[in-house]
Amino acid sequence: MPTGHENEGYRRLFETDGLTFGVGFPLTGTNRSTPDPEAEIRLAKRAEAVGFDGLWARDVPTYWPKFGDAGQTFDPWPWLSHVAAHTDEIALGTSSIVLPLRHPIHVAKSAATVDRLSDGRLVLGVASGDRDPEYPAFGVDRDERGALFRDHVETLRTLWRDEFPEREGRWGSLDGALDVVPKPMAETIPLLPTGNARQSREWIAERGDGWLFYHLPERTLTDYLDAWREAAGEKPFAMAVRAELADDPTAEPEQLHLGYRAGTEWFQDYFRRLAELGVDHVIVSIENDDPERGIERFAAAIIDAD
Repeated sequence: MPTGHENEGYRRLFETDGLTFGVGFPLTGTNRSTPDPEAEIRLAKRAEAVGFDGLWARDVPTYWPKFGDAGQTFDPWPWLSHVAAHTDEIALGTSSIVLPLRHPIHVAKSAATVDRLSDGRLVLGVASGDRDPEYPAFGVDRDERGALFRDHVETLRTLWRDEFPEREGRWGSLDGALDVVPKPMAETIPLLPTGNARQSREWIAERGDGWLFYHLPERTLTDYLDAWREAAGEKPFAMAVRAELADDPTAEPEQLHLGYRAGTEWFQDYFRRLAELGVDHVIVSIENDDPERGIERFAAAIIDAD
């Protein structure tokens, strides 16, 4: 069974009272070219200082202009190692590693390395992927991604838990002659399947340490959370929200793609409702021409007001 609660990052995100907040890279808002690393690190340190609980890096192996963005551009493993060296206690997350496009031995080793270098702060969102041209680029049959995702999740657990493991899959085989090191700080690194990942809700509830989902309208979110609690009990539920703070604190909400533009008063009520519904953590994409001011405004109005 998953034991992600022993991980320091997982505790930071999910074992505190009330709703916790994270923010996703690129913090500078640059998502079609290479962000400035120094600016990103400065904003990451500022986010930690003002009370955010998580920093989340996306896994976008290739840039597909039709999809609209290149994520944070940098590969998540060296990037999160760099972030770990410049932060102290904030959780480091992936949203999310595309498991069918990566060899599980590489994922196990890279993730455990970041986990060790960050003193156990790594939490892994994992996904089956959604950019169609990437599958032929990696020689992967997109119709097999659901089965590959299941196999890789079980393989990661085995590689982290067992010394000189025996395991066979479409990726290859281990017969007990080789070990994969380092091991994580805890028995496993928490795994949060993202979206449906081509799996049943029951599979996610049993195999995952929680569930990471996209922004949903509140009525739909209520139905999802009710079903999740029935299947998973108290395992956490995290979601992503795009938030643009209007200058007028009393401004009513305007629908954005995957979020809202509204005044701080509305956002205070909105996040309070999410907490009451049972959401445990929100990854916020803060829209602001001045990224540092956006981070500080959100923290002062929402996190400190909680």
